Amino acid sequence: MHKLLELDLVSVVESAAIASARLMGKGDKTQADEVATQAMRQRLNELEISGRIVIGEGERDQAPMLYIGEELGTQTEQAPKIDIAVDPLEGTNLAAAGANNAITVMAIAERGGLLHAPDIYMNKLVVSPEAADKVDINAPVADNLQALAKALGRTVAELVVVVLERDRHDKLIADIRKAGARIKLITDGDIMPALAATIKGPNIHALMGVGAAPEGVITAAALKCLKGTMQAHFVIRDDQD
Repeated sequence: MHKLLELDLVSVVESAAIASARLMGKGDKTQADEVATQAMRQRLNELEISGRIVIGEGERDQAPMLYIGEELGTQTEQAPKIDIAVDPLEGTNLAAAGANNAITVMAIAERGGLLHAPDIYMNKLVVSPEAADKVDINAPVADNLQALAKALGRTVAELVVVVLERDRHDKLIADIRKAGARIKLITDGDIMPALAATIKGPNIHALMGVGAAPEGVITAAALKCLKGTMQAHFVIRDDQD
């Protein structure tokens, strides 16, 4: 992709981040999300692209802007055809509370290059490159922690695993603690912790558990750039899913 276009796309998420940051800590997650969405859409429409939203704010009848299937950019004949996955404000509750890890995110690919994930849940396992072929999302938690510890040259007791604090994760949390690892519970937003699990420094070694599938696609795109590993599968909760 042309370097100038790459910089333009960076400016898209910058615009959304700046817009929502002005409402950080003001307790209104809906307005913070709206201004981020408006800023992102406006900037995308200024670019020389033939863009199409594949993951966005919802289906066309559920979202006024950045809905799935919306076409953005100049849409000229010579403009590059790209698919776009966005979350104008990941962690709206975090932003409203003035907490850490609220971010604006966007992933792009050539047309057809991004999975159009349905708005259901996804079980996720994220680890660093060193453990890429050592873990299996279908294996017992204890086995994965042993394999991860060995790959990182640590003991299981030295591992820190990020898990969303939800009732559905009660067994997962119990299994991780029984295996001897430590847990960092988060209230919202699993994209940033997933990225932290793939790089050195944050003292996070894995992300485990069930979260939103659309965010999973965006996470996978980011991890591809970082050479991290994410294993995942959809979770069907009911007939509607």
